[in-house]
Amino acid sequence: MALLDWWDIVLRLGVATVASGAIGLNRDLHGKPIGVRTLGIVGLATSLVVLTSNPAALEAGLMSDATSRVIQGILTGIGFLGAGVIIHSEQGKIRGLTSAACVWLTACIGVMCGLGHWRLVIVAVGLTLGLLVFGGRLERAMHRLVGGKPPDDDPPHD
Repeated sequence: MALLDWWDIVLRLGVATVASGAIGLNRDLHGKPIGVRTLGIVGLATSLVVLTSNPAALEAGLMSDATSRVIQGILTGIGFLGAGVIIHSEQGKIRGLTSAACVWLTACIGVMCGLGHWRLVIVAVGLTLGLLVFGGRLERAMHRLVGGKPPDDDPPHD
């Protein structure tokens, strides 16, 4: 299996992040407790893992079936850890979805580090930081553009 070049990595991970973030923006604009950052991170994380689980990687000896099972176990277990940071307050607000998604993405990045996929790690971390820094600003700008505004108590990062 030929290694993916930088542009292919940026394209695949970037499109997954932007497309998922766009869905998150729609959900946020409709008052749902999930938005650009959370769904952008989930889309990025899943794309990152799928790039590694390509059947050609098994054929080329870059990953064994046992490694695939270890990755599956890690990501399942980390899902439970992420669920622990989601809080449903007495006021009916849900907090911590972005933090939970970050826990899961961090596990995916750890898997990529363990496999030595450094270019995937570099692009994923760059996209993640961009999404975390600018995703909330995009949501607030879109709320102003469509005439609504986000809740006053909506923190810039959860």
